[in-house]
Amino acid sequence: MHHIEEEYDVAVVGAGHAGCEAALACARTGLRTILFTVSVESIAMMPCNPNIGGSSKGHLVREVDALGGEMGKNIDRTFIQSKMLNRSKGPAVHSLRAQADKAEYSKEMRRVLENQENLTIRQQEVTEILTIKDVIDNISEYSDIKQKCSYLETLFTIYGQKSVDIVDNITSRQESLVPKCGQIIAGVRTISGAVYFAKAVILCTGVYLKSRCIYGDVSNETGPNGLMTATHLSSSLEAHGIKLTRFKTGTPARIDGRTVDFSKCVEQKGDERVIPFSFSTDPESVQIDQVSCWLTYTNSETHRIIRENIDRSPLYAGVIHATGPRYCPSIEDKVMKFADKERHQVFLEPEGLGTNEIYIDGMSSSMPEDVQFAMYRTVPGLENARIVRNAYAIEYDCLAPRQLKSSLEFKQIRGLFSGGQFNGSSGYEEAAAQGIMAGINASRTLRGMEPVVLLRSEAYIGVLVDDLVTKENFEPYRMMTSRAEYRLLLRQDNADLRLTRVGFESGLISEARMNEVENKRSRIAAEIERIARCSVGTGEEIQRALTDLGTVPPESGAMLADLIRRPELDYQSLKAVDPGRPDLPEDVQEQVNIEIKYEGYIKRQMRQVEQFAKTEQKKIPEDLDYDEVPSLRIEARQKLKDFRPETIGQASRIAGVSPADVSVLLVFLKKRGRA
Repeated sequence: MHHIEEEYDVAVVGAGHAGCEAALACARTGLRTILFTVSVESIAMMPCNPNIGGSSKGHLVREVDALGGEMGKNIDRTFIQSKMLNRSKGPAVHSLRAQADKAEYSKEMRRVLENQENLTIRQQEVTEILTIKDVIDNISEYSDIKQKCSYLETLFTIYGQKSVDIVDNITSRQESLVPKCGQIIAGVRTISGAVYFAKAVILCTGVYLKSRCIYGDVSNETGPNGLMTATHLSSSLEAHGIKLTRFKTGTPARIDGRTVDFSKCVEQKGDERVIPFSFSTDPESVQIDQVSCWLTYTNSETHRIIRENIDRSPLYAGVIHATGPRYCPSIEDKVMKFADKERHQVFLEPEGLGTNEIYIDGMSSSMPEDVQFAMYRTVPGLENARIVRNAYAIEYDCLAPRQLKSSLEFKQIRGLFSGGQFNGSSGYEEAAAQGIMAGINASRTLRGMEPVVLLRSEAYIGVLVDDLVTKENFEPYRMMTSRAEYRLLLRQDNADLRLTRVGFESGLISEARMNEVENKRSRIAAEIERIARCSVGTGEEIQRALTDLGTVPPESGAMLADLIRRPELDYQSLKAVDPGRPDLPEDVQEQVNIEIKYEGYIKRQMRQVEQFAKTEQKKIPEDLDYDEVPSLRIEARQKLKDFRPETIGQASRIAGVSPADVSVLLVFLKKRGRA
């Protein structure tokens, strides 16, 4: 026996945005955690766009922060520009977006990981997952067999199997033990042959599994930014019955900022007053000198070059077979599919303070190198642009649908969890959200607690996870505000009020922070109650103040709440006519304003949630035989057998299962319950 053997509570495979959150969630709850990465330099790397947040994605970052995650804090420490998007619209779609200093973001997250108690970082390629069956089948290979048997018994107990005494007579009882243990995770093996035993394993492999980067005729078997690909783990997963599929995504070229003529572009500045991502960041600490981004456009010449060379695009020539994200298409896709568009927006975004590299947002491509040079130089401001890194598409293995529970644990392998782009999503924020949920649920499982499953009515994360585990996603999944049915309740500004308690109960939020949030909730409620009783008179001073605010003064006085609801007024602007107002923090004032101004809409959405909850959370027994359910249509029966939904709510969102099928299922479950 010459290989290394070590034992941990949790092993996390991959150190991208999902892996970082998963590893921190486990380590911070006291579990001995090991984090594997193909390169320590790739920890929290941003291989594509240099920003965090954006429409709906900003909601996810705020929710990760409320649960006790790190992404929001990290971008607050390393951003170079910040903007609240959609300010002209209602608060439901306001989304924070910050340009990151890429190198600093990665460096700062690595610093946090390296100084986290209970966390070990290991630069090694994981090549196999190991189940109890694998260990029992090869028990003679391991040192201290008696201790390994004791460890396997612990796994039996954690995952609810009948405890089996396997310390004695292991060889003679081997055949009878394997069927009893089912599929339970036991650890991982690396390319060197080292074995790391773990009671839970979280896969956060991103785009690294059998990845290849492609532009034109060039196809390299590498991960993003030329990093090493992971070539072995896919076959191990498939050998354990896990089905994989193939997706692709793309990224634009990076150019030397010294070769850009910014006078031909429109300057895009950040907000005058920056709002931090993290609820625990001091707002004054993020008021920095910001870097500008720039807006320019493609034109008819750009489009001509692309059309004339479209047969050389790997995407159109059949070189790339994987499916790409519909909502983040390449520039060649935009030109071909939206032929009526005369131009497309292009944002020039600095990649950091310590580099001249500029990211060409809106022009991702896999066109050949010579076409890239020609097409980028047709864009105003980029006539003399020098490319530092070519644009490319990346193809990779990821998880086929229907294999995960809502807890992000695999249905067929207990103790194996999964998060991030490997689950079929796209985006740093979607990855971080899944990473923290996988980490929380792995931790809770090992500590004997029930997993946390956020509902669609509780969080954008709930919508994201539910969509990933119930829908057949044939392309990389991207979060959008339109996917959330209750987005007026799930605003980015109230994520702390919605989710801090979940983080606290999972061991990631301190009692002091929990008390701060409850104090904020009390102050909001007290102020709303005061305003409900507060009226505004008709004195000359008040009439003048209201006229100055651009509104018609009421003739016989009015309730303050009614004035706040006027489109031209809000809570903050009415301070002059509200002398009894207490001195409240900005975030409390914001909540008071929204709760009063949108009271009718909010109440209506809450009633919808109550209706939704009646059937949404009704559990479906794991062992339900759908062939026994009379009157189910054949398609519905087949889909339900394939998906094995955990709740009626999940069943109702499976394509091919109609409302009538759901009604039939409810009636059957009711009769079965009575029986």
